[in-house]
Amino acid sequence: QVRIVESGGGLVQAGGSLRLSCRVQGSIFSINTMGWYRQPRLEQRGLVAAIDGDGTTHYTDSVKGRFAISLDTSKNTMYLQMDRLKPEDTGDYFCHIDITQGDNGYSWDETLEAWGQGTQITVSD
Repeated sequence: QVRIVESGGGLVQAGGSLRLSCRVQGSIFSINTMGWYRQPRLEQRGLVAAIDGDGTTHYTDSVKGRFAISLDTSKNTMYLQMDRLKPEDTGDYFCHIDITQGDNGYSWDETLEAWGQGTQITVSD
């Protein structure tokens, strides 16, 4: 069983910064990919940034140079540092995980994809 714990959302003025974190707890052998997705009100959910287990990062164009994603595999925690925030960054942010399950250093050869419950970010003008 796996639990996703998200934190770090809130209200910030344009130009400000926030840091999101997403921690995965439970039966984890390895992290394949973790990512943050944004869903503005009445719009579809879209990728903001993702990081693979080998450290390869992926960003949507609108956040390149402003956001930085990182992964601490010792804590099974992903971070998203968001600087120079803009009003268009407003939305609900969801953590997505793609992991291989296991325990005590053994892989179960089972992958799991799951979503966190989301955290809200509002960037005011």
